[in-house]
Amino acid sequence: MAVTVTALLCVWLSILSSAQIVHGIQRWPGGSSTRFYDFKVQTKRVTKLCKTNDIVTINDMFPGPVVYAQEDDRVIVQVTNQTPYNATIHWHGVRQRLSCWFDGPSYVTQCPIQAGQTFTYEFTLVQQKGTLFWHAHVSWLRATVYGAIVIYPKTGVPYPFPYPHEEHIIILGEYWLRDVVQLEQAVLASGGAPPIADAFTINGHPGPNYNCSNNDVYKIDVVPGKTYLLRLINAGLNTENFFGIANHKLTIVEADAEYTKAFTTDRVMLGPGQTLNVLVTANQPIARYSMAMGPYMSARNVSFQNITSVAYFQYLGATPNSRSLPANLPSFNDNLAVKTVMDGLKGLNTSNVPKEIDKNLFVTIGINVQKCSRQNPQENCQGVNGGVMAASMNNISFIRPNVSLLEAYYTDKKQYFTEDFPGAPLRFYDFVNGAPNNAPNDTNSMNGTRVYVLEYGTRVQLILQDTGTVSTENHPIHLHGYSFYVVGYGTGNYDPDKASFNLVDPPYMNTIGVPVGGWAAIRFTADNPGTWFMHCHLEIHLSWGLSVVFIVKNGQGPLETLPHPPADYPQC
Repeated sequence: MAVTVTALLCVWLSILSSAQIVHGIQRWPGGSSTRFYDFKVQTKRVTKLCKTNDIVTINDMFPGPVVYAQEDDRVIVQVTNQTPYNATIHWHGVRQRLSCWFDGPSYVTQCPIQAGQTFTYEFTLVQQKGTLFWHAHVSWLRATVYGAIVIYPKTGVPYPFPYPHEEHIIILGEYWLRDVVQLEQAVLASGGAPPIADAFTINGHPGPNYNCSNNDVYKIDVVPGKTYLLRLINAGLNTENFFGIANHKLTIVEADAEYTKAFTTDRVMLGPGQTLNVLVTANQPIARYSMAMGPYMSARNVSFQNITSVAYFQYLGATPNSRSLPANLPSFNDNLAVKTVMDGLKGLNTSNVPKEIDKNLFVTIGINVQKCSRQNPQENCQGVNGGVMAASMNNISFIRPNVSLLEAYYTDKKQYFTEDFPGAPLRFYDFVNGAPNNAPNDTNSMNGTRVYVLEYGTRVQLILQDTGTVSTENHPIHLHGYSFYVVGYGTGNYDPDKASFNLVDPPYMNTIGVPVGGWAAIRFTADNPGTWFMHCHLEIHLSWGLSVVFIVKNGQGPLETLPHPPADYPQC
């Protein structure tokens, strides 16, 4: 009897999801099936780097369970919080068509799931396939609460590249020996910069370069002559990373779950939040080769972990305990290596690039130092020159409220936010070379819960401009609820008369590394109503306020209107 009820429930949910979830285009795919997952947020005792401590996990797994689905599938994930911490899950890169309630960033689309509470996320993977990932989106729990999302094409639809012998998920991460919730609180209280991670990890393993980690190593066994698909994900908190395999080429075939024209390189760089699918052919002499993860640090005078994490790409027939051949990663500040890969990324299916633009926005990205106004400056003003570190867009540090912004907008409680985020800087100057940097005297930013409102269907061009306030830096900027075409980028200050745009085959991404001391131009159509977070995916920059919220208004009719909140929607 239980089996029959379960089967009927599955059919009912599939029908319900097809009927209720609609999209602001002519036809909404019904989806071939519904995928159910049960996530328990739990603490787990682990021993790494010579020390045993508790970390927060999903289902006692680190990294967490993989969410598998096919294009247009419905996904239902019940999340139960069994820890004393607040929790949310963000489905990074999922476009959440008319399902903004389930996007996951705390105090933007929902209040956190409190201890002992359950919340069920429901969304449809409309016209999406490829590699994405999920992660916690409250405090710094993303340090250990993350996992892959693998979306296969519809049955019978092939990859647009040679079918690999095997597929492997490779998640790059950072590991701390401290409680990461307390760590964020301590860093913000100090007013200064965060400590470096205790280790880099590949699929949760530090590798042999770290203390007590000779056997804490991830390994892939490969057959000579075969080609492998590696699904690369950077789930790290505060560092962008190079990745390469000794003596092997990487052919990029997908970026941020969108196919690209094949591009072959020796190494890649992923900022936190970015994913790449690469093909690797085992065409070298039988041996053990290093898969290496090292830092890319473009900011000046910033401490970072410089010990490489190593995994093994080991040929069948290689001596089990043989020394691995080292991977040759770029130096930590090799901006050219980053630019070379970005230059090579070209979109495969780009027929929908917006050619006409309704709204041009210009947003600066910068680090700020606020003047010290705290009672104990020696302990709480440890930023540059005795100030308090902050970060901003258009010189405004975003302050997240203590309610759900989406609920506040939906119920017209406008006392929690203002609709006056500027569409351009209040003052134009030489952003890269002439920015104020005598902190903290003139590097202050304004604070506020300011949002920018877009009418439904607006075709948006957004220029993201790095600034030299304190330091220029590559910033991985992520936009929730949308992917966007990266139509241009360059060094220096953006100049519309000199900028070169690619409207033919730009890559379609959800997280763009804005070049150090440069700019990036993205385009998208605002056809998904809700409150959508845009922020730097370096967690310390998010904590400092480097973010903004776009409100996309409803359009006409049910296909363009955000539905009611779910019944179990968390309350603050």
